[in-house]
Amino acid sequence: MGPALLLGLLLSRAGDLMALPSSDCVVAEQLCLSDSTCNATYRTLENCALAKTRLLSLDHDSRVRCLNAELDLGNSSLLHCKCHRRMKKQEHCLRIFWTVHSSMTDGYFNLETSPYENPANEEHWKTDYNKLAALVSGSQLAGDATNSCLKATHVCNLSKKCFRLRTDYASICTKGAGSEDVCDRRKCHRGLRNFFEKVPEDFTKRILFCPCQDEFCGERRRKTIVPDCSFQYNTKPNCLWLLDSCLEDHICKSRLADFQQNCQPVDMSPDGCSLHNHAACLQAYMGMIGTPMTPNYVSNSSVEVSLWCTCENSGNQKEKCDQILGMFESNKCLENTIWSQMHLKQTALERQEDLLYSSSLSFQGDSASTSLSSDTSQVAEGKKERDSSVQSSMPIASSVYSGATTSWPSLALFLPLLLSPH
Repeated sequence: MGPALLLGLLLSRAGDLMALPSSDCVVAEQLCLSDSTCNATYRTLENCALAKTRLLSLDHDSRVRCLNAELDLGNSSLLHCKCHRRMKKQEHCLRIFWTVHSSMTDGYFNLETSPYENPANEEHWKTDYNKLAALVSGSQLAGDATNSCLKATHVCNLSKKCFRLRTDYASICTKGAGSEDVCDRRKCHRGLRNFFEKVPEDFTKRILFCPCQDEFCGERRRKTIVPDCSFQYNTKPNCLWLLDSCLEDHICKSRLADFQQNCQPVDMSPDGCSLHNHAACLQAYMGMIGTPMTPNYVSNSSVEVSLWCTCENSGNQKEKCDQILGMFESNKCLENTIWSQMHLKQTALERQEDLLYSSSLSFQGDSASTSLSSDTSQVAEGKKERDSSVQSSMPIASSVYSGATTSWPSLALFLPLLLSPH
């Protein structure tokens, strides 16, 4: 590929590059393939990754050749590239990442290295959530003022994108829900990922992490992801099987790596988190929804979350299985992150500040609560959409959506057992 052709390729991707980090793996791959030496090295790594995907046993020489190929990339952009959660070619990007880092799946699986760009470097959309929430607060749509989950759903219904994507996954996930033979879990998961990736977090976080005072509200919160299809099987599978299913899928494996990195608990940390970044942990948790390792709330009256799996009949791998389950059930960092989002843990100063604001229910997720004010000149579109879309969405809204502190479990010790040929 000549310089002019390569320049044309990069210019043709200018639109994507505006929203993607400069270390985009798809761009890095194209640059590598244009160089004969890098191309040959990359092709070697592709063969290594393919062998591992097919669970083929590699001899010593093959292992060394694969590791050397990865090291030969040196400081190339391909070796240090990342992916974006909202990019169009996410699966392709993740395949490139795990191809380049194929040695991580053999002997030492460092899942704590996330393939995703740091959330702080991602584009955050400005939304009109608070304006739409003000409309709901001033109307009769909210119903019971104590049911914040119901109110968050109504706000979503006022947004064309939120309403459309939520309706999409709801219709897919409710087809045959409760019957494993009929429910298309794969399509349901894809619809959920589409919702959490394309709808601004202002909406998704408040629907998934709405604070509840009663079980009716808690039931709506628990059923947000339509658990009969997306979460539950007829019988609970073993957690080791759940992990195997996850590692076979590039998206799930990547989301798990991102979750491990950003929700890693530390006993001595005041907030229980090693990175002290609740926003990143919350985003990583939401990223697990719509994967084979989809988590959810365990009941209507609790904010505790878990995987739908069991460690019974795990034999001599019982301890490892418990560690997988404990990543969600006993993760102090994740627990504190969810509580903070729901404002269930507030400092004395924050509680005093709350008294200075109006009693309107707040939907300001990551910062101190602020009162919702209505600006009629800026919400004309929201009012128009409310009249046309909210009533049509109400049947869905009303019928469909009605830990101890532990050190972070290292999967590196037992993943070789899972990944080795049986």
